[in-house]
Amino acid sequence: MKRVLFAAVALICTTSLFAQDKLASAPASPMPTTSTMQDKNNTPTFSERYPRYKLRPGDVFDVQFEFTPEFNQTVTVQPDGYVALRDAGDVYATGVSVPELTEKIRAAYGKVLSNPRISILLKDFERPYFVADGQVGHPGKYDLRGDTTVIQAVAIAGGFTNSAKHSQVVLYRRVNDDWVEAKLLNIKEMENSHNLSEDLHLRPGDMVFVPKNKISKIQQFLPSYGVNMLPPF
Repeated sequence: MKRVLFAAVALICTTSLFAQDKLASAPASPMPTTSTMQDKNNTPTFSERYPRYKLRPGDVFDVQFEFTPEFNQTVTVQPDGYVALRDAGDVYATGVSVPELTEKIRAAYGKVLSNPRISILLKDFERPYFVADGQVGHPGKYDLRGDTTVIQAVAIAGGFTNSAKHSQVVLYRRVNDDWVEAKLLNIKEMENSHNLSEDLHLRPGDMVFVPKNKISKIQQFLPSYGVNMLPPF
């Protein structure tokens, strides 16, 4: 009886050791990387520095024909995003650049004219702008004139207030209708190190937000003392 019991215990120990050796020798499953956990195609990223202007509802432009000026016309992008072209029907114009729209209108008139030569001239469109909000001297909407960085945008908006948190300035950028990307910038470190290589360049529609520092957040809950009412040490 003792021999049978000893053999059973030995068999269990051998099986356990074999399973452990097998697990130890098996290659470890790699941890999922960012690219496998999230599709790169669905991940918003900041776009190119010098993008072309994209048309939007309300924009007005001239369509000029080089050899058939009788087709020249001024059109407005309608609220639904389309433009109504004379003798060529409707063309969707929202969200495309001028060169892209030129090709679309040329293709539309290709059914009426032979190899039409077309040019488009914007007349009335939304001027590029950026928004500065939070702890800046003058929050608001500003015209985006030329190449402007985040630090320059803060300066245009009146600079930081005493309650600003320089180390956590946020740049919000709409990538598309479904994505808004936020980029955190440490302006304090940039200025202290005299290195502005990470100072991002703004794009039309960007918003720069400066949050409050910790002291200003709790200051409203602290008691205020007069000159002769200092707290005891």
